[in-house]
Amino acid sequence: MKILVIQQKMIGDVLTSTIICEALRKEYPNATIDYLVNSSTRPVLTENPFFDKIIEFKNQYRESKIDFYHFLVSIKKSKYDLVIDAYGKLESNLISLFSKAPKRVSFYKWYTQFIYTQVIHRASEPITNASIAIENRLRLVFPENRITSEIIKPKIFLTEDEKQIANEYLKSNHITQNKPLIMISVLGSSPNKTLPFKYMAKVIDEIVSTTGANVLFNYMPNQEKDARTIYNLTNYKTQKHIHFDVFAKSLRGFIAILSHCDALIGNEGGAVNMAKALNLPTFTIFSPWIIKKDWNMFEDGIENDSIHLIDIKPELYVGNSPKKMKDQSLELYQEFSSEYIIPKLRNYLTQTFS
Repeated sequence: MKILVIQQKMIGDVLTSTIICEALRKEYPNATIDYLVNSSTRPVLTENPFFDKIIEFKNQYRESKIDFYHFLVSIKKSKYDLVIDAYGKLESNLISLFSKAPKRVSFYKWYTQFIYTQVIHRASEPITNASIAIENRLRLVFPENRITSEIIKPKIFLTEDEKQIANEYLKSNHITQNKPLIMISVLGSSPNKTLPFKYMAKVIDEIVSTTGANVLFNYMPNQEKDARTIYNLTNYKTQKHIHFDVFAKSLRGFIAILSHCDALIGNEGGAVNMAKALNLPTFTIFSPWIIKKDWNMFEDGIENDSIHLIDIKPELYVGNSPKKMKDQSLELYQEFSSEYIIPKLRNYLTQTFS
């Protein structure tokens, strides 16, 4: 049996959908499983044993209709028996259709359901603490009566060499196990997923004053200027604990460094998902427009906790659609002051690092 799983988009989505591959490996242990993802997400998949091959969806397939057509032809020639499309957008719709697989599964949309032999209706409420994002993906493989008993957590796999290289790098920068090491997700992937800088600086001040930890910043290379701005907004005592220039040159290098941290705290996004996949404690600050129950994976209020504006000011959400909240995200962030975040964060830090 030959299976193709499709999950394009961002790192968090691709990492989360590895559970589909793991579930399929359990259902069909002798199958060949290929995982189709955007090229940029490959580093979170290396060494993963639950699929046989990564198929990269390259940028050129979006830029050239001819290249995309040749890619579709290659998919058809692969003769898949089963295609699971977790992405469900135009590109993956076409890939599923061109595959000619006898069985094609995706989430229900009235305008694309004819492409698939089976469509799954997404649940709107979680039935476990795994989150809707996890549960709905498992519905693409398991029947409803198996969801609660067969929850799967996304995993990242590192080699011992990768861990050792990261450890030596930290030591070369005078970061040892004498103090806790906390990774801060200081910036989200976009402004509407980023806590205002002045509030994040206060959050970091609280982390250092409560724990005395060494601190690393996670951000993308093109965000360095903004990360530096946040650094400059922290107080002088905090800055002594921030190792701003300890920064991985690759995503895989970041994951290896993250594996040596004691926790990750900050904006919701791919870094939080990676930390959870490494079994690290996390405290997540959600963007006001993100639906918390969709992505608060495996929260127990102890090892993994979070805060959302809706927890503090639910009246702001009455009668407002997710689209409206997204359009107003920057204004809503001004309501999400650090004074509301810090009390819950302080409790989390105290129980995690006491």
